[in-house]
Amino acid sequence: MDLSSNADSGTLIVTVNEKRIDASVAIQFKDRMRVETEGQDGRVVLNLSQVDFIDSSGLGAIVAAMKQLGQDRRLELSCLSTNVDKVFRLTRMDTVFNIHDTLADALAH
Repeated sequence: MDLSSNADSGTLIVTVNEKRIDASVAIQFKDRMRVETEGQDGRVVLNLSQVDFIDSSGLGAIVAAMKQLGQDRRLELSCLSTNVDKVFRLTRMDTVFNIHDTLADALAH
């Protein structure tokens, strides 16, 4: 699972550099998210601009990553493709996560 991260104005941006988050990579995703966010403070924005497909395992992995951050930190999402956005809306996970249309919107929020 290829993730990259950088800090911008106190916000950690983690970018998924893959087309899919599914059952075959869900555990790797959770492990990589732990590595990327460990020892960091503040907001975390998950940039999903390159992700075209997510299944229930991928959705569960994102929820698990949010829980790994603890109660004091939030995981926010940005740049969801139409297909990924549908999954979050159909499962009502759009009520759990702050979802931003663009990375600029996420940083301005």
